[in-house]
Amino acid sequence: MSYLPLTFLFPLVGFLILAIFRDRLSENVAALVGVGSMALSALVAALVGFEFLHIPVGDHAIAAHQVLWTWMQVGSFAPAFGLHLDGLALTMTGIITGVGFLIHLFASWYMRGEVGYARFFSYMNLFVASMLLLVQGDNLVLLYLGWEGVGICSYLLIGFYYSDLANGRAAIKAFTVTRVGDVFLAIAMFLLFRELGTLNIQEIIQRAPELIANSANVQLIALMILGGAMGKSAQIPLHTWLADAMAGPTPVSALIHAATMVTAGVYLIARLHPVFLMAPNILEFVGQVGAVGVLVAGFSALAQTDIKRVLAYSTMSQIAYMFLALGVGAWQAAIFHLMTHAFFKALLFLSSGAVIIATHHEQNIFKMGGLWKKIPFVYVCFLVGGGALAALPFITVGFYSKDTILWQAWASGHQGLFYAGLLGAFLTSVYTFRLIWTVFHGQPNGHAHAIKGSSYWLPLSVLLVLSTAVGALIHPPLAGVLPDFKALAQFEHDEHFIEYLSIATALGGVLVGFILFSGKRTLVNKFNQTTIGAGLGYWLYNACGFDALFDIIFTKPFLFIARLVKSDPVDKFWSIVPAIVRGGNAMATKGQSGSLRGYAASTAFGAIILLFALLAIQVMGK
Repeated sequence: MSYLPLTFLFPLVGFLILAIFRDRLSENVAALVGVGSMALSALVAALVGFEFLHIPVGDHAIAAHQVLWTWMQVGSFAPAFGLHLDGLALTMTGIITGVGFLIHLFASWYMRGEVGYARFFSYMNLFVASMLLLVQGDNLVLLYLGWEGVGICSYLLIGFYYSDLANGRAAIKAFTVTRVGDVFLAIAMFLLFRELGTLNIQEIIQRAPELIANSANVQLIALMILGGAMGKSAQIPLHTWLADAMAGPTPVSALIHAATMVTAGVYLIARLHPVFLMAPNILEFVGQVGAVGVLVAGFSALAQTDIKRVLAYSTMSQIAYMFLALGVGAWQAAIFHLMTHAFFKALLFLSSGAVIIATHHEQNIFKMGGLWKKIPFVYVCFLVGGGALAALPFITVGFYSKDTILWQAWASGHQGLFYAGLLGAFLTSVYTFRLIWTVFHGQPNGHAHAIKGSSYWLPLSVLLVLSTAVGALIHPPLAGVLPDFKALAQFEHDEHFIEYLSIATALGGVLVGFILFSGKRTLVNKFNQTTIGAGLGYWLYNACGFDALFDIIFTKPFLFIARLVKSDPVDKFWSIVPAIVRGGNAMATKGQSGSLRGYAASTAFGAIILLFALLAIQVMGK
């Protein structure tokens, strides 16, 4: 267990080496440092996990806690730079280092020949180090350091191609929107410290029952934590940055969506679940946020034409499933789906990167077509990854995790959330079929070439296997860390019925997708040519108008106020005083003319005024 700090120190050292030497390193050396540091981190994580899983359950709390030093001390507030490893942190560490290593390996192939090769890997290494600090930190201050670290790294990586103004704007947008959530989390930390006098996560978990259930304070704390999670995990309404984040290189998209950033919000809520158990109304709201996100993202994905934006909205949808699971008390199911999602979403994003390279950096799916002949291995990867996304039964990993969420939503008595999740599953199957069929079947609409390289096919091969039912054999060690789910008595015999219903929904979505999008797409084309169809398509393409809404509510008023105060009216008001002084000075200096006649006249004029004043005083006195 003493090796635990090395999991984030290796990528941190890799970042420092790459950041210091940067362009002085060759691509091979930069790849060796960037990918090698991640390989060492993953190796150490595997060793730590092996040791942890062989410790008797009762000893986990002691053996998995390390205090490196006292970070700061202000009175009684003395947060440590300490690490805590339990089943939840181990699961997250394994995902971050394992999937992160595969993404780094793929990136060493994908980014060849790009300007800033070493700079890219320095940001990627820092991204992983920050995320590991976030999940391993034993207190919320350390967690917040990692939280802000992944925020700044997302800004740097989304805007990696900064010479294009649109990419810079996408990076600023991601940074700004997620900062809103960060403010909420900071407020939650202040409130927790006020109520419990500590920010140590284990102490908060143990002392959460001291909070008054359903009180205004505990509900506000839970709501602020949820706000932070919504920002990082791109849930409505703080989701508008996620699709624009596709401006970054494709391995960045894979890292953000599969192993780091967007999973942080799910981890935060799961980690602080005792607080939410004391605020059941807010916990219910978490599920409702997830249900709305599943539907909005599913419909939006149907209208996208960029291969990466389709996958971006699918991520929002799958993270929303995790929120839905958290909201119904299916804590372990949410983390299980987080793990399986990391497998198949990394596979899909990296496969889309291979498609982009093969098609000479084309991303419009309607300029592709017929690619299964040119890149058959990538086609197989997309079939498996897409099948897992659509939860095709028995053979894909997504079936086992998503169906668990749907079953537990039903069995917890949240039928409304269950039906929203079921409709979301149907939409997922439809847009997944649309994506795969458009890209790999039909008539070729562009030029493509075969691709090769071990650092391209090796990570895809590993992720492909993990995205099948094999991945479902990995069971996160969450017993004793997160509450077990218990079905309500009236629903406990419905499990097989729900399973059959979800299978039928997934397969029905594939069938509808085939009817709508294979062949000449007659029905879809006719609908798109109608006024309603065109308007609906435009609305869904633009994520249901949230950007336009925020532009009206926030951006335009801000710019209006900025135009009003750009000349600083406050400073102008106070400038009246020096203006008066300058005016008086100007009048006084004009009198210093050097003319004896002028001086005599002014003296006489002054004397006359004094005489009139004295006469006035005497008259008033009588």
